[in-house]
Amino acid sequence: MTQAAGRPFPPSFDDEFRIRFEELLVWRRDVRRFRNDPVPPHLEERLLDLVQLAPSVGNSQPWRFVRVKSENARKVVRTSFEQCNRKALAGFEGARAKAYAELKLSGLDQAPLQLAVFCEEATSQGHGLGRATMPETLAWSVVGAIHLLWLSARIHGLGLGWVSILDPVEVTRGLDVPPSWKLIAYLCLGWPEDINDVPELERLRWQARTTEGRIVLDR
Repeated sequence: MTQAAGRPFPPSFDDEFRIRFEELLVWRRDVRRFRNDPVPPHLEERLLDLVQLAPSVGNSQPWRFVRVKSENARKVVRTSFEQCNRKALAGFEGARAKAYAELKLSGLDQAPLQLAVFCEEATSQGHGLGRATMPETLAWSVVGAIHLLWLSARIHGLGLGWVSILDPVEVTRGLDVPPSWKLIAYLCLGWPEDINDVPELERLRWQARTTEGRIVLDR
């Protein structure tokens, strides 16, 4: 970034950059199959630094990360996943149940880096700006930070998988975090075994991407 008359001059993003950015969006995947190679500590720290650039309501930056490294902590998460996954499977019947049972829904056994991401609901940072009438914007801010992490990881060749088949109460209790922290996501990060520009759930015909998500109304 250069300066003009003592003021920062914003960068210009050309057509080549815009094309590459669109490619990044296309190739961002929810990864569940990882190699066991560790993520270099300097790269892990770089990604967590980039997260701090995410937008947040009132500049509250309510995201809190827990590196889940110990065998006992990971066992808590794995047990919760297995229990919740069995319950989810019981909710399907016939061909849909068979298809669900064949899905690989987490990278818990392979991903070298695992992060539990929480929202600090009692944070004083931001002085409550913007969330008096919509307190859920704190959690939304954390989701925005996760998406930024997702894209940043892909840029560096890493894959990220979001494990949502968990009991948040059990996981929160098992990780022994402050009571004001609310679990938003459990993330698996690592080097993907392979990557495809078509989401796995589309390739396995669980659910195709449709136009139903693009709903724009004029008023």
